[in-house]
Amino acid sequence: MLGINLSGLKLKSPLILASGILGVSFSSMKRVIDAGAGAITTKSIGPTSRKGYKNPSIIEIYPGTFLNAVGLGNPGIDDFISEIREIKKYNIPLVVSVFGDTNDVYLYVATKAVKAGADAIEINISCPHAEVASIGIDKDLTFEIVKFLKEKLTVPLFVKLNPNVTNISEIALAAERGGADGVVAINTLAAMTIDVNTQRPILSHGSGGLSGKAIHPIAVKKVYDLYKILKIPIIGCGGIDSWQDVVEFFLAGASAVQIGTALYKGAEIITEINEGVIRYLNTYEYKSINDIKGLAHQFKTQEVPDFD
Repeated sequence: MLGINLSGLKLKSPLILASGILGVSFSSMKRVIDAGAGAITTKSIGPTSRKGYKNPSIIEIYPGTFLNAVGLGNPGIDDFISEIREIKKYNIPLVVSVFGDTNDVYLYVATKAVKAGADAIEINISCPHAEVASIGIDKDLTFEIVKFLKEKLTVPLFVKLNPNVTNISEIALAAERGGADGVVAINTLAAMTIDVNTQRPILSHGSGGLSGKAIHPIAVKKVYDLYKILKIPIIGCGGIDSWQDVVEFFLAGASAVQIGTALYKGAEIITEINEGVIRYLNTYEYKSINDIKGLAHQFKTQEVPDFD
C-alpha cells in the first residue's frame, strides 16, 4: 500500500530521510531504517573533510520550526565510504547527497559514492548558507551540471531545488532538460533572527536556513506548481510533521517525500506517519498511495471575474 517505484528505486514507504539530518553515521541512519523509512539520504558529502560553522548553529524559533547554519561539515567521501558500505547491508535504497566547487568535483565525489554502493545521487546546489547555492539560482548552471553528471553516472540523479529564487519552475525545467531523474522540492528558506539585547544575529554565521512546520505550506505550493510542468518525479520536502503533511504533498503531486526537522522528536515519528497514511488510504478505499498523487489538481480554483 505504501510501496512506490521512484525512478527505478523500489521503496517500501514513500518516506525518505532528508539530507543533513542523521545522515552522517551508520548508527543514526539505521534508527531511521528501523522506524520504517523507505530510503535514506545522507548528509551532503564533499571531496575532503570539512568543519561546519561554530555554535550557535541551530535554534528553535517557533514550535517545530528551526533556523540552522551548520555549514557543509562532513568527513569527506573517502572516510564516508565505510558508512555507505555498512548501511548497504540493510538492503534499503541509499541516496548520497554530494557537493563540490566544480562540476568535476561533484563527479569525483558522486563516482566514489556509487562505487561504494550508493543507489542514487542527490546533488546539493541549493544550501542557503553555502557557496553551492550559486548553482541552484541559475538555470544555465543547473542544466550544465545535471547534463554533465547524468552523462557519466549509472544511477538515478536527483536535484535539490533552491526555493530562494524568483522562478523555481525555470530551474526545475533546466534540471529536467539536463536529464535529472527527479527533483527535491524544497531546500530550506534563507532566514535570519536577531537578538534584540545583544543587537546581533543569533546564529554564529549570521543567516541560515529555515526548516520545519513554518515552511510546509510554501513547500506544498512549490510542489503543486512544479507538478503542472514537470514530467519527472517530484520529492516533496519541507515541514513534514504528521501523516496529513505527507498526504498533502501527494495530493499536490509529489511521488515521494523527505522528512528531516521533525526527527528531533525521535525516529518513531516515521512509524506513526506510515501508520497514519495507511489509515487514511483505507478510510477512502485507495489501494496505493500512488492513487492520490495529484488529486488536488482536479479542483478548479475560482476564476478572477472579468470586469470589461
